Amino acid sequence: MFPTPIQHRSTFAQWRYVIAVPIVLVIWLLPLIGVAVTSLKPASDLAAGNYFGWPSDLAFGNYATVFQNSPIGQYILNSFKVTIPTVIGALALSLLAGFSLAVYEFRSRLLIFFLFVAGNFVPFQILMVPVRDLTLKLGMYDTVGGLIAFHVAFQTGFCTLFMRNFIKALPFELIESARVEGVSEFRIFWHIVLPLMRPAIAALAVLVFTFVWNDYFWGLVLAQGSHALPVTVGLYSLNGQWVAVWNLISAASLIAALPPVIMFFFMQRHFIAGLTFGATKG
Repeated sequence: MFPTPIQHRSTFAQWRYVIAVPIVLVIWLLPLIGVAVTSLKPASDLAAGNYFGWPSDLAFGNYATVFQNSPIGQYILNSFKVTIPTVIGALALSLLAGFSLAVYEFRSRLLIFFLFVAGNFVPFQILMVPVRDLTLKLGMYDTVGGLIAFHVAFQTGFCTLFMRNFIKALPFELIESARVEGVSEFRIFWHIVLPLMRPAIAALAVLVFTFVWNDYFWGLVLAQGSHALPVTVGLYSLNGQWVAVWNLISAASLIAALPPVIMFFFMQRHFIAGLTFGATKG
């Protein structure tokens, strides 16, 4: 059922693996390498048509120029203002909803769970017009609060599905024993279930942070001013400011990509533990 570990394969297969992995890795990273090289090129290289070659001079000053000549710092700050509250809100709501759907027996439980699951299959593009009209009616259009509210709403469905399945895999005897001892439901959730949920919380925090930080669609639909635009949409606005200065746009793109990468490296151990929890259980 499972593939044979490479250590147990033939010598020829091991050599093929050693040769193929670096080649595939370079091909996969080639676009990122191209952006990184372009970000270090002086403007004269691009003006001379040096789009794919090595820079004639390493222009590390491009990264400083981006902050000096554009509102990229404000866009990054806007993304943090949107992403961090969204992660906290989506995780808090999904923890409570997942706990209720996994632990309690009530008549409409399956229907509610089905609604959470079904919501994940609705294309966001279909909701573009009604969501934009709703933000206008509520006075939340072109505001950081509006982006937070709708990101929390859209992310909570997936997070609840993840949390409910994770809690279902926990030993239910722990909850029953606590109830026999007279522990309240909130204390059971706070002192027993929540500590066991740390791997799932870490995994979802990384995923939701990445989803929201990299979102372009809702940032474009629900905001238009520099006070609310996230960095993904802000990068597109730089394309109009610097029509052909791709070295500065490339530098800004790499700066914008750093926060999710840094978060993943700091939380990769918990992230992997959360995704693989229960994989070996019968």
